[in-house]
Amino acid sequence: MSQSTPTLYKIAELADEIEQIHQLNYETFVEEIPQHNANNQKKLVDRFNDENTYIIAKKNNEVIGMIAIRGNRPFSLDQKLDHLETYLPEKAIPCEIRLLSIKPAYRGGRTFYGLCEKLVSYCLEKGYNMALISGTTRQTKLYRHIGFEAFGPLVGTEKAPYQPMYLTKKNFELASRLFERLIHREEKNFYHNFLPGPVEISENVKKAWGKPAISHRSARFKKVMNDVQQGLCQLTNAKHVEIAVGTGTLANEMIAAHLSNTRSRGLILANGEFGERLIDHGVRWGLSFEQITMKWGTAIELDEIENVLEQSPDIQWLWTVHCDTSTGYVYPLKDLQEICKKNRVKLCLDACSTVGVLPVDFGGVYMASTVSGKGLGSYPGLAILFHQEEIFPNKQIPAILDIGTYQASASVPFTHSSNGLAALQAALRNLEPVSEELAMEICRVFKASGMTVLRGREYSPGIITVSLPENMASKDFGDQLKTLGVHVSYESSYLVKRNWFQIALMGKQEPAKVWKAIEIIKQQFDYFFKEKGQPQCAK
Repeated sequence: MSQSTPTLYKIAELADEIEQIHQLNYETFVEEIPQHNANNQKKLVDRFNDENTYIIAKKNNEVIGMIAIRGNRPFSLDQKLDHLETYLPEKAIPCEIRLLSIKPAYRGGRTFYGLCEKLVSYCLEKGYNMALISGTTRQTKLYRHIGFEAFGPLVGTEKAPYQPMYLTKKNFELASRLFERLIHREEKNFYHNFLPGPVEISENVKKAWGKPAISHRSARFKKVMNDVQQGLCQLTNAKHVEIAVGTGTLANEMIAAHLSNTRSRGLILANGEFGERLIDHGVRWGLSFEQITMKWGTAIELDEIENVLEQSPDIQWLWTVHCDTSTGYVYPLKDLQEICKKNRVKLCLDACSTVGVLPVDFGGVYMASTVSGKGLGSYPGLAILFHQEEIFPNKQIPAILDIGTYQASASVPFTHSSNGLAALQAALRNLEPVSEELAMEICRVFKASGMTVLRGREYSPGIITVSLPENMASKDFGDQLKTLGVHVSYESSYLVKRNWFQIALMGKQEPAKVWKAIEIIKQQFDYFFKEKGQPQCAK
């Protein structure tokens, strides 16, 4: 059965096609590759537009890729390379390819190959035996697979360098069979990870993880530990940080254990799965606390929090999730800090899904937990606990959970993981916050496809939650995506119960792979839409 609309390759003729070409031209050569200045129209009309012939790739009514062909001299390469003819074979009758652009979701080879196939056919029809191009250095390998041959020095600018190349019918035909096999293998083996943990790992982190283990008592290990601690404190503006072998749950157990020893009352907030887990921690540790609970993803008003604190002056701590992974909702950290400071209350956070995802400032936070395997982009296995005050060992707390025991031992009271620590060190050196623009664009694409996206001003760019219609089971949908190499979060019981799936933009997220995976999700939603019936619109 067909699960996607075939791509049509043709000469652009319709007014709507030309309009989309100008828009795609702008997206590529203004927003992505900084060659031209921005404008309010979000369109870029090429200076040779009246002379260009445009070969386009269309899916449904959307122009997803294009190549502009022009045979009139002088070419743009004539202006960049003196004596262009001296670089070309004898009897060359060239045309010039310009403005090669493919939307990110369709990059990787198949669409490019289809455009080149149509290009070769057009060139032969018009009597050209060679097509010249200034190929972006980002895709030199792909050009070569198609049969392009490089010549001359790089042209362009430092920010946007290009390699002059040419394509002949003979080279294209020689490369086609090998390229088809290559693309088939790549499509068959496509893999992209949208999980909130384990996340996609960069090559430098993998390399650090793979080095031989070293003793946790060695000077070398202690140096790495100190470097990682400094990096984490600089990232968050925390005064102290302890690193234990464990999970985010362990880090939260350490907070609960510490609070249990203070024998003071507190307040716990919950509007999602992980806020409810904090309540469970509190119950298990016998903490004395009040709670404010709301429907999942619904904001807990700051006035309500402040009212509870003012009416219960014996409350000495407030514990909440910063971003609840189950929905993506983010509590306003700065406002919480101000309320707690005003009421002399110590603020504690579960920040497992915000450190490394959003800029955070723990300067006014008493304690906060996070993990190595989410926004920090490393492997799971390290529990991380930030604290603002010096904490001393406490014999009434189990040693594995005693923050003071870790601080007294420079975070190495017991056997530790040198591999996990080295990987985290490498991840911290190349950390990039999640792109708000990328998250917004994905949400826009999903909504345009008919999906119901749980979103709002208070939501993290690192978590995008989609609520599927009742007649489209999230378990079946997620299973199908997994067979196609796209791994989304859908198997947790709280997601299954609500018929949700999520994508997490954590770890190494390469734009081309992200958009290819998003396109697969769109295609499968359309397929389920047709098979299962029209979904309900969001209200």
